[in-house]
Amino acid sequence: MKPLNKVIVNKDTSLNPIWIMRQAGRYLPEFRKIRKQNPNFINLCLNKELSAEITLQPLKRFNLDAAIIFSDILMLPYGLSQKVEFKKDFGPVLGELDLKEISKVDEVDFVQRILPVYKAINIVSNHQIMKNKNTIGFVGAPWTLLVYMINQQSPKKKLKENFFKDDFLINRVLSIIEKFLKFHIKNQIDNGANIIQIFDSWAGLLEEKDLPNYIYTPTLNLVNYVKSLNIPVICFPREIKNYKEFCEIIKPDAINIDYNVDPSKIIKNIKIPVQGGLDPKILLTDKETLKKETIKYLEIFKDHPYIFNLGHGILPETNPDMVDYLVKTVKEYK
Repeated sequence: MKPLNKVIVNKDTSLNPIWIMRQAGRYLPEFRKIRKQNPNFINLCLNKELSAEITLQPLKRFNLDAAIIFSDILMLPYGLSQKVEFKKDFGPVLGELDLKEISKVDEVDFVQRILPVYKAINIVSNHQIMKNKNTIGFVGAPWTLLVYMINQQSPKKKLKENFFKDDFLINRVLSIIEKFLKFHIKNQIDNGANIIQIFDSWAGLLEEKDLPNYIYTPTLNLVNYVKSLNIPVICFPREIKNYKEFCEIIKPDAINIDYNVDPSKIIKNIKIPVQGGLDPKILLTDKETLKKETIKYLEIFKDHPYIFNLGHGILPETNPDMVDYLVKTVKEYK
């Protein structure tokens, strides 16, 4: 049994596997070299050889327990024929959402448009380095994808003024997102992903009254779908106000926490396996601080099934030596 499954499925507390959100990325010089020659981010995600190579880069450097495919949650709107591009120093910019156009897309069109993503997962999951490691596939949660598709860019702290004005549009787009997320998940699993993580990056934008419609109902449908395929599912509802309620309603197999929540409260309130929590900025400090903060999480969760990770993606300015030190600290903890 692979390390994350031992924790998630068997509730094993004798080990603390580690992987890092955005572990394949800009902090690694070997990644920057490839990126320099491939300025178009979407094309890079759609290059199966390079995507697989980038996915495996951190595993060749560090003793990590899982690979997460180098891709993006916005491959879903891209697969639905909405224009998606990444602007330097700005982030994603999406084209106007055309409901007629995305309604015409069928499963064959969708899978064809993003087929190299699945082929990259297949290459990674069959690589010798992955023998005793997990291959993580992932998707954006329906709410977060809805935000990008209608808002057309990152909302940072605020949605467009009239975001909620067209109920019909929102409900129609949500149902299309949910339908195609299932295809997207199934294809990742069929190609070797043995864990699925659902990223709800903008969960924190919603008021409590809106959670049932936009987060609880669509995410629950998705989680139940992944469970029906006998694959563990981890949810990361970033900055959601109430992690306990989320876990009770959605019942994911594990929950990823962000760095704004107090881990000592999480341990009291949450019964399922926990992942993550460490502030990525700690990796920009010094080894002493990093060790202290890392041990804090390991101590709090020592009798609870726990996967070590950060509370958000690793920052581009992180020194790879600090990542190496983090991984060793976790591995040497008894």
